[in-house]
Amino acid sequence: MARIVSAESTYPARYWHALDDGRIQCDLCPRDCRLRVDQRGACFVRQRVGDGMVLATYGRSSGFCIDPIEKKPLAHFYPGTSVLSFGTAGCNLACKFCQNWDISKSRDMDRLLESASPAEIANTAVAMGCKSVAFTYNDPVIFAEYALDIADACQAHGVKTVAVTAGYIRAEPRREFFAKMDAANVDLKAFTEDFYFKITGAHLQPVLDTLVYLHHHTSVWLEITTLLIPGKNDSDAELAALSAWVQRELGPEVPLHFSAFHPDFRMTDVAATPRATLLRAREIARDAGLHHVYTGNVHDRDGGTTFCAHCATPLIVRDWYQIDEYRLNDDGACPTCRAPLVGCFEHFELARQFGRQRVPVAIGDQHGLLNR
Repeated sequence: MARIVSAESTYPARYWHALDDGRIQCDLCPRDCRLRVDQRGACFVRQRVGDGMVLATYGRSSGFCIDPIEKKPLAHFYPGTSVLSFGTAGCNLACKFCQNWDISKSRDMDRLLESASPAEIANTAVAMGCKSVAFTYNDPVIFAEYALDIADACQAHGVKTVAVTAGYIRAEPRREFFAKMDAANVDLKAFTEDFYFKITGAHLQPVLDTLVYLHHHTSVWLEITTLLIPGKNDSDAELAALSAWVQRELGPEVPLHFSAFHPDFRMTDVAATPRATLLRAREIARDAGLHHVYTGNVHDRDGGTTFCAHCATPLIVRDWYQIDEYRLNDDGACPTCRAPLVGCFEHFELARQFGRQRVPVAIGDQHGLLNR
């Protein structure tokens, strides 16, 4: 059973400095929140207490689930494996279409029902046979101190760590944060400043900076997701510009996922994304020279399949989160032409994949999936 946590954490936060006018400035993300005593930043979880800052959600979660790694989505990071997923509360963006708004927009700390130390999370991942732990549901940037401690605990047990993030973070904490991550899926929410400013309350350039940094200056395995919202970020011109930027600045091998929007939060008046939009976006991105373009939140066998970039052999055939065929060699090479596939791979057995399951789990529970 989850343990109820009512007292707010007073865990000391990093990434801030004092200002001459008596306020302190949070230096974690480009919002640069300037706080007086007891004020919280826009993310709502970083708070000034006395002359310093605390992370109010350290050691507290909105819940844990075991998911397929494909759900993050990651198509080239140990396919078919399971990942222990969790989030906290709050967010440093203000997306009007947020599909986890009850968590990310929560101002009620009592929604965080489950407490877990970094060691407990790592131990549970090992006990449940999870290849990795994912920081997701809300953006891990805002609980960076907690995520970094968990990453250290996971590394000690051979468990990988995955950040599902909007990439809205300043340079110094970005270096420290991603130095501990093994993989990241970055939400590139659109490719116009107008969309970012009006619909997410943020800016585009810091996200592009994070993508360039991750690909060119770290060993983090990177994939990108863009949620396509009808009439907002799905024009042919914007999709072509986005795809051309990825190809030019990151290269053709970085996987790009286009996923379907469904009406939620403050955008319930916008229709769900038609399947045809995703297929069109995939075609535009492939025409721009990108080798690995995927569709999400729809049934699309072609759009879920990983193809060899050299000979077009279907290497990993997927339907939703289920792998139906796996032809990749243990060394990550195509069996037809021997060309290596970019990503992180290991020996795979079709019958032992995690599949489409989603399993809620209590931290410390040593039952359920131990014998998978």
